[in-house]
Amino acid sequence: MKWFVKELSEYKNQPLSTSEDINLSDDIMSRYSKYVISADDDIHVEAHVFYEKGDVIVNAHVTGKVVVPSSRSLNPVDLPLNFTIDEVYVDTQARLKEREREDDVAFLVDDDGLIDFDQSVADNIILQIPMHILSPDEIESNEMPEGNDWAVISEDDFAEQEANDKKVDPRLAKLENFFNDSDN
Repeated sequence: MKWFVKELSEYKNQPLSTSEDINLSDDIMSRYSKYVISADDDIHVEAHVFYEKGDVIVNAHVTGKVVVPSSRSLNPVDLPLNFTIDEVYVDTQARLKEREREDDVAFLVDDDGLIDFDQSVADNIILQIPMHILSPDEIESNEMPEGNDWAVISEDDFAEQEANDKKVDPRLAKLENFFNDSDN
């Protein structure tokens, strides 16, 4: 989905409405292979593009699926996508600053007046990946990974372990039995 601002200027009274399946797999894998195992070949995007006083406003709804690694075991996890994108594209730095003051997500159009919305969709897909994602099996079981001389424990288990392991400061260890010795 690529649009030239000049072409979009024809849509002053009525938005450009488009519904497309786009293949972002290669782009996502080349730029974000650290975060994504695979992406659907067909990401569905429904977009409404408005032209308003030189600015291009894009409202889009994205659906599809990516496969990401589990944050616990690195096993593949299917992550369904269903989100919206609301962005504004402007042609000058002054308009960009003005839009940012209005708390709009705004981007500067390139020198050719081209809006590459595919790249924006790919970037927004990465933003949809949660920091903590588990496979269905990991959600059902409470087992944590472990190995030689290490184990992952929950925060609750850690807090309980810390409460039970009240260690005495080595500098004060001799004072621990001070009152017991003075009674003799």
